Amino acid sequence: MSTLIENIPVEKVKSSRIHEVDFDNLSFGNVFTDHMLVAEYKNGNWENPKIVPYQPLSLNPSAKIFHYGQSIFEGMKAYKDAEGSVWLFRPEENRKRFNISASRMAMPELPEHIFMNGLEALIKLEKDWIPSDLGSSLYIRPFMFASGEGFHASPADSYTFIIALAPSGAYFSGKVRVLIEEKYSRAANGGVGYAKAGGNYAGQFYPTQLAIEKGYHQVIWTDDNTHEYLEEAGAMNVFVRIGDTLLTGPTSDRILDGITRKSILEIANDFDIPTEVRKISVTEVVNAAKEGTLKEMFGAGTAAVVSPIAAFGYQGVDYSLPEVDDSYATLLKKQITDIQYNTGEDKYGWRHKVV
Repeated sequence: MSTLIENIPVEKVKSSRIHEVDFDNLSFGNVFTDHMLVAEYKNGNWENPKIVPYQPLSLNPSAKIFHYGQSIFEGMKAYKDAEGSVWLFRPEENRKRFNISASRMAMPELPEHIFMNGLEALIKLEKDWIPSDLGSSLYIRPFMFASGEGFHASPADSYTFIIALAPSGAYFSGKVRVLIEEKYSRAANGGVGYAKAGGNYAGQFYPTQLAIEKGYHQVIWTDDNTHEYLEEAGAMNVFVRIGDTLLTGPTSDRILDGITRKSILEIANDFDIPTEVRKISVTEVVNAAKEGTLKEMFGAGTAAVVSPIAAFGYQGVDYSLPEVDDSYATLLKKQITDIQYNTGEDKYGWRHKVV
């Protein structure tokens, strides 16, 4: 059955799988909706997008994604409020960052109408897949990869853009134990650390695996040159509270310009929380832990919004963080989720209504 949404052609599935899904027991990113959006870049131009049934892809073994890793993505969520309206959180920021990543990876930038109109059309079609429980959401994965063929080490001439959706339950990460990395690096100066390139994450898996074997949940990355400064917490931006001041590292070639990160900084400013965007040395954090002035550490990102850190390990010593009554992590997470789920004021204009 074919139809149009936002002037985008839709090929609907013959029979929906939605009745097979247990929405009370959704894990993260393992169940997918009936449809996906696809657009192809060929002969120097983007073709019009279309919505088709969610299905496997067919690629030749010579497709350059397999050989040279031209692949980027974004992570977003759609939220359903108590009245059944559907909202996005700062989607324009995701679109802008997607094209920043594309440019860095020598991939064609995506026109706004394909990203935004395609995204809204797909969500409108799949709105019944969005869980309604507070904390649940529809995870959105826009991604692009090199589908052009050839073994020559050069950018591809064809690319495929897809948006796929996955209904997900509440993301409870709990308080995590992290290991401050002393050998491996996530990214380097002049590299692609600020892009959401697939290879950035592939390179994290091995050091993280080593940390898990030592009893930690995740790694805090340090700078590639000296390993003296904190950079990111796993796949999230990292925040440190020393005394009453909230610290986070500056964005750079190595650090992703996180949308949750910039939202936290703006909200913190409105709550008169002292903030500093600067390099944070491992020595400073260790000394603060010893002196009792280290109050909080947390990661910030799309999946968990805020993920508190209970303890960190460094040079064979573990340091526990205290339980604090005036937790910045708790306050900031509530402010953001109230906007996302339309349960609180949005004076920033971050909430974007879909339907």
